[in-house]
Amino acid sequence: MDDAQPPFDITPEDWATTPHSVQSVVAALVAVTASYQQQLGQLQAQLADLQARLNQNSLNSSKPPSSDPPSAPPRPVKTPRGRVRGAQAGHERHERPIPEPDTIDEQRDYYPDTCPCCHDDLSSNHTDVCLQQTQYVWELPVVAPIITAHHYHTVCCRGCGALVTAQRPDDLPPGAFGPRVAATVALLHGRYRISHREVRDLLDALYGLPISLGAVANLQGAVSVALAPVFDEVQTAVAAAPALNVDETGWKQAGKSHWLWTVVSAVATLFCVTKTRSGKTLRAIIGDAYGGSITSDRGSWYLWLDDARHQLCWAHLIRNFRGLAERYAGLAEWADDVVAVSGLVFRLWHSYRGGTMTRAELQAAMEPVQAILHALLQQGSQRADAGTGMCRELLAHWDALWTFVRVSGVEPTNNAAEQALRPAVLWRKGCFGANSDGGNRFVERILTVSATCRQQQRHLLTFLTDAVEASWQGRLAPRLLSSP
Repeated sequence: MDDAQPPFDITPEDWATTPHSVQSVVAALVAVTASYQQQLGQLQAQLADLQARLNQNSLNSSKPPSSDPPSAPPRPVKTPRGRVRGAQAGHERHERPIPEPDTIDEQRDYYPDTCPCCHDDLSSNHTDVCLQQTQYVWELPVVAPIITAHHYHTVCCRGCGALVTAQRPDDLPPGAFGPRVAATVALLHGRYRISHREVRDLLDALYGLPISLGAVANLQGAVSVALAPVFDEVQTAVAAAPALNVDETGWKQAGKSHWLWTVVSAVATLFCVTKTRSGKTLRAIIGDAYGGSITSDRGSWYLWLDDARHQLCWAHLIRNFRGLAERYAGLAEWADDVVAVSGLVFRLWHSYRGGTMTRAELQAAMEPVQAILHALLQQGSQRADAGTGMCRELLAHWDALWTFVRVSGVEPTNNAAEQALRPAVLWRKGCFGANSDGGNRFVERILTVSATCRQQQRHLLTFLTDAVEASWQGRLAPRLLSSP
């Protein structure tokens, strides 16, 4: 180090008089210090990243609200509009409908016995002088299962002496439980997320129905088989829809990572459990030839889509920019400006949705907003700190930000898919996924039929019962969607 610059601000004169052995020690200290500083920088970066991850919630990231910890900040409070809580003055009353006369099982009439004023006896006075008051009381019946004993007799053939036993009629269930029991089991587990043991206990408590855990699982399998053609019907309809909302979440099969996809159209919702999360997987679900518009988040497995028919979710973008503002103090002002511009986008969209603006007016009003956002993203893409990657990606897929402005039926957010996934996410918290391919087939089919029945305003239990009955009798499955 004789010709090198002296370390630690030591003057060249002092360094020249320093013994070589001491210089070697100092040189070693310099190397160690540089190594420690590098490690310190890495640890500080890791700490900042871990703190940022710890502070992530549904307001500043793509995490769902169900994952928010108790320490998460409260959700934004809507601006008070000066109204008191509850029903407003002049609001139309929502009352329980009066039952039809033929649905009333019992009627009881009550007359006063004594006059409270003069104490005269009124027990024989049954003449109404004004409109009678009526109180309707609904009560649940004590339900017991309907048990039918089917006896299969064996007789001896008089012609050849063979013993012949009667065969099971085609309209009878193959086992000990009828189609409504199978449908109820599927409803309780797949729609209301009740565990197998609780399904067994609930059926015993409500109906006195003796059923084992094995029978619960077997009936779910029977329902899954019955819903297979219905699932195919929904998948075909979704692949032909002009606009879709797509999202996915983690799922398990026997402890191994899988993915649960949801694809939402205006008339039907499809769920699929897959081993991978990729563009190839999505094409397998909706078909390679799909030509409609797709709304999604910014996952890389969606970015292969043509920007002209791809809508990036603005709700995700707003959360991402809020996360940048909270994580990096130097980005707060810039990120807040982007969020403010996003607010203008939604104000214009709600005006269009409310009928106060035509699509042509929406497109014209969006032009200056687009110019402002483009300038902000250009500014962000040239920064030396965080956020540059996201800005460059948004600029690269600029048209995908505005598909909802150009194409009818496309929303600016992916809320439809996120809301459809929420019941599945809550189910996952309790069941941790499935244990087999067959279990996941039941998951995707019952979620598909449940969500689509809601969209089609069909009674889920009735439809499940009809599907199981048709399957057991060898008939075609009932149609879930209206014929075109």
